[in-house]
Amino acid sequence: MRVFIFCILIFGIFACTETTPLASPTLTEIPNPCKSGGEANLFVSNNGDAYLSWVEYLNDTTDALQFSKLETDHWSTATTIATGNDWFVNWADFPSLAVHGDGKTLAAHWLQKSAPGTYDYDVHISQSSDQGKNWSTDFILHRDSIAAEHGFVTLIAAPQNRILATWLDGRNTKTGEASSGDHGHGHGGAMSLRTAEFDEEGNIFSEVELDDRICDCCQTDAAMTPQGPIIVYRDRTAEEIRDISIVRKIGLDWTQARNISNDNWHITGCPVNGPAVSTFKNEVAVAWFTAANEKPMVKVIFSKDAGATFSAPLIIDDIDPLGRVDIFLEKGNTYLTWLDKKEDQAAIKLAIIDSKTSTLLSQHTLIETSAKRKSGFPVLEKIKDRLILAWTEIDGEETRIKTGEIVL
Repeated sequence: MRVFIFCILIFGIFACTETTPLASPTLTEIPNPCKSGGEANLFVSNNGDAYLSWVEYLNDTTDALQFSKLETDHWSTATTIATGNDWFVNWADFPSLAVHGDGKTLAAHWLQKSAPGTYDYDVHISQSSDQGKNWSTDFILHRDSIAAEHGFVTLIAAPQNRILATWLDGRNTKTGEASSGDHGHGHGGAMSLRTAEFDEEGNIFSEVELDDRICDCCQTDAAMTPQGPIIVYRDRTAEEIRDISIVRKIGLDWTQARNISNDNWHITGCPVNGPAVSTFKNEVAVAWFTAANEKPMVKVIFSKDAGATFSAPLIIDDIDPLGRVDIFLEKGNTYLTWLDKKEDQAAIKLAIIDSKTSTLLSQHTLIETSAKRKSGFPVLEKIKDRLILAWTEIDGEETRIKTGEIVL
């Protein structure tokens, strides 16, 4: 069952001078085995192996979660993790694949319906100890057993050879009076942010609620620092201010949520535009979209102390961006991708930023694409010395995953 979240907000066009490019990177396509599908994701293991995952549309009712491994100049033959005809498949809430810290065990998640309600679905996890040849019986990540929305999952490798997961959890939305900001999901209580860890056998540890009121359907993101994991997401106050917040795990405890920057974006419906985070040792870079005061912007902010404090934010694009950001931080430079509106179309843009000085060095158009929701969210990773981009190409009513190397 394919469902599209209708969360659109129309803004005017604002004039701004674009940064003059210093050079023109090229996007060289890398062939991949997707035939008809979407919801691409990338993951790089601790030992440097790169994996592409996506949903392959087998027919009008049946979908398959598939993955491929990067082999120099091409992706390997597609391997199927799971199939289903009762999945929740959506342009913004996509499955993922991650690898445990030892590089041996793969873990993947998808969303599967739990009840007839449109937004009643669970997070299912399956694992493979033989590099994807065989997959375990799936288990449900959360243990509330409530038919409600559970999604927007992020998986990262954690200590003790576990996977840390974070997700939006709707168990509390089945109680309370309906609110005007429930995003059309027909629920009353607030969406919450939760986290848990699981090991190679599927044992679940340390499930905890991190924030009891957050934005309904913006993506989460997470990364590891020497001090512990950090999670970024779009928060939501009682006054409908929806800015980006961070929680950090210090020792055994999670910190209280706090905003990384006060945009004061007042919006009564979820913009479906989550943040992205990347780390290099104790350095942290977070990118996000905001439209506070009806002025769309893409911003980035940096921390030198594992997310304890942040510098002033840097505006990357304030002309008329659509958002849908991703980011990669390395020593010296940060690379940020986003969708930029171009009349009735869009373009995938790349910004190169000096991380030490928070200075925008250049920005470039990588490729033109569609502004439609089903064009999805471009994803960015650096694999050894190669920047890899995955995005969704629309051809009429059909979509397929495209991948390429950004050559600087």
